[in-house]
Amino acid sequence: MERKIKIGTRGSELALWQANYIADLIGRDRVEIVIIKTEGDKIQNVSFNKMEGKGFFTKEIEEALLDNSIDLAVHSLKDLPTEEVKGLKLAAIPVRGDFHDLLIMHRDCLDNSALGIKSGKKIGTSSMRRLAQLKAIDQSLIIEPLRGNVNTRLRKLKEGLYDAIVMAKAGVERINLDVSEFYVRELPEELFLPAPAQGALGLQIRYDDTYTEKIVEKLNDPVTEKAVKAERSFLKYFGGGCHVPLGALARLHGDAIILDGVVASPEGNFVARSRVYGKRPESLGEELARILKAKGADKYI
Repeated sequence: MERKIKIGTRGSELALWQANYIADLIGRDRVEIVIIKTEGDKIQNVSFNKMEGKGFFTKEIEEALLDNSIDLAVHSLKDLPTEEVKGLKLAAIPVRGDFHDLLIMHRDCLDNSALGIKSGKKIGTSSMRRLAQLKAIDQSLIIEPLRGNVNTRLRKLKEGLYDAIVMAKAGVERINLDVSEFYVRELPEELFLPAPAQGALGLQIRYDDTYTEKIVEKLNDPVTEKAVKAERSFLKYFGGGCHVPLGALARLHGDAIILDGVVASPEGNFVARSRVYGKRPESLGEELARILKAKGADKYI
C-alpha cells in the first residue's frame, strides 16, 4: 500500500483552497492535509514592514517538512523567500492564476484619475510594494496598515475603516469572495506591477524525497516556472524578501522572456522602472536589478 502524502498548509480559507486544489490534482485518496500555524498568522497587529526577518508565512511549514511531519508544502509562491533552505527544494510550480492586483473601493470614491479613486482617500494594505506604487501614482492618498485574511480585510472595508483596499485578484477569485457591493478596478500592469510570483503556487518537498517528487513533478507548468524564476531572480538581487517596495512581471513571447521591474520609495517621490529581454530567467533578473540599482533603487530596499 502506497503511503499518503501529508500536505502542510496554513489554516486560512485561501491557504486551504490552495492545499485542496493540489490535493484534488494529486488524488484525494493519496493525500492528507495538515494545518500549521505560522508566525505571520500569530502576529496580527504588526505591519509586515515592522516584523523582523523573512518567511513569516513559510518558516514553520518548512520546519515541518524537515522534521518529516509533512511531505509537501503548498505555498503562495510570492510569500516564499528566494534563499533555498538546506534540505528542501521546489518540486513543481503549477499553472499560474491571475497576477493582477485589485483596488476594491466604496462606490462614492470612484473618479476618472489614473487609479480611479478620488484624491486623499484612505487605502488599506500592509504591502510595501503596493504602498510605494500607490504613493508614486498619487501622493495625496493615505495608506494605512491592513492585516488579516481576505475575509477580514473585506470586513474592515465594509465597516468603513478604509475607503479602499488592495488585494490579489487570484485570491479573490479562488475563494469566490463576494465584492459585488464595491467598485472593483483591476490595476493594469502598465501602471502597477504585482509581487514576484503573484498568483503562482510553489510545491516544496524534502530534497531526497523521490517518492513525493515523482508524484508532484507532473503538476509543473514550464511556462509559469520560467516566468516566476525570472521574477524571483530579480527579487533575489535585492535581498530576497517578500516585503520590499519592489514589483516584477515576466511574460513569455515565443522562446524569449520579457521582464518588467519596478522599485519605488514609500513616500512616492522615487520610481525606477525598466524592462529587459532574454532567454535565461536567472540572468534576466540579475540584469534588471543591476539597471534599477544604477538608477538609485538600492537605497529604498
